Amino acid sequence: MNTTPAPRIAIIGAGPGGLTCARILQRHGITATVYDRDAGPDARNQGGTLDLHADNGQIALREAGLLEEFFQLARPEGQEMRQLDPAGTVLFHHVPEMGERFKPEIDRGQLRDLLLNSLQPGTVRWGHTLQAISGPDEGPRQLHFANGSTVEADLVVGADGAWSKVRRVISPAIPQYSGVSFLEAWFHDVEAQHPDIAELVGQGGAAAADGDRGLFAQRNSGDHIRVYLIQRAPADWITAGGLTPQNTDGIRAVLLERYRNWSPSMRRPISDNDGLYVDRPIFALPVPHSWEHSSTVTLLGDAAHLMPPLGVGVNLAMLDACELALALARHDTVDDAIHAYEKTMLPRSTEMAQLLDGAAEHLLSTQLPDFSAQGNH
Repeated sequence: MNTTPAPRIAIIGAGPGGLTCARILQRHGITATVYDRDAGPDARNQGGTLDLHADNGQIALREAGLLEEFFQLARPEGQEMRQLDPAGTVLFHHVPEMGERFKPEIDRGQLRDLLLNSLQPGTVRWGHTLQAISGPDEGPRQLHFANGSTVEADLVVGADGAWSKVRRVISPAIPQYSGVSFLEAWFHDVEAQHPDIAELVGQGGAAAADGDRGLFAQRNSGDHIRVYLIQRAPADWITAGGLTPQNTDGIRAVLLERYRNWSPSMRRPISDNDGLYVDRPIFALPVPHSWEHSSTVTLLGDAAHLMPPLGVGVNLAMLDACELALALARHDTVDDAIHAYEKTMLPRSTEMAQLLDGAAEHLLSTQLPDFSAQGNH
């Protein structure tokens, strides 16, 4: 970036996309500040495990100078995948080759820490919940936060996920419910406490479906397994049934009835979980999703192209972040950089979104061609 003075870049959201963008910018001598609503880096659980692909997520980590550190943390054995039927019969089993590193698994928390620790101190400003953005399209923009502070920026990058506040400035699009809902269940100390489930899942993931219901189980680091129970149901099915998310026994009873035709071994990942279930209805942005170009605002990741969780979300967010950062490093103005970035990102995300449009339904199909594509929940 050759402009003087240097543009003031505000990235909203300290997820993998926002942090990757800040890291690559810093490697090119460009300052950016990341604002996140969480009170701190440990304010909440970062979620399960994900696979970073050689053709997108790993490209971003290479540009960030973190690829070798990633491989030291990642679990290549997590690429193992089993597809089962509701009786527990193995229909498909992929065991990764020795040295296979196309899409090794890493816990979301570990990836976030890797990125956070690579940034200059003070890059992330915690406790900043964005409420509104004002100012003309040509800039500067004013960011208004819930804590009463206001920040001026020449570029606002929306890396703030599915319900992005930044997106509202340039797009009226709102995520729509897919008709498919996930319910997340956690299992801890699995080798000792849940050996049958550990054996069922293996070192990677295991999936099953009967046409109306599905299950995807995935090993995390630290002897944990997360299971995602997949149903075609109203988004509010728990409260509509007179239950609350805290009513674990009540939800469990409903699930055991719905999965009653599955074998006892396949019902254990449904009913033997440690702690609460976590309700995760699946939303997606309309396809295609684009917006009128702004010279001061752009989006990346789920803020730009929320899709069903089929193994691409974080990978695309990190690739977006990489390409935006490189565009800012290589162009003389922010506006030119945004044009260059969106010229590549929008067609790519549209193509992928069209491929995955309605694909949440595929998670329930008995005809799944290759569940090894899953892994980004």
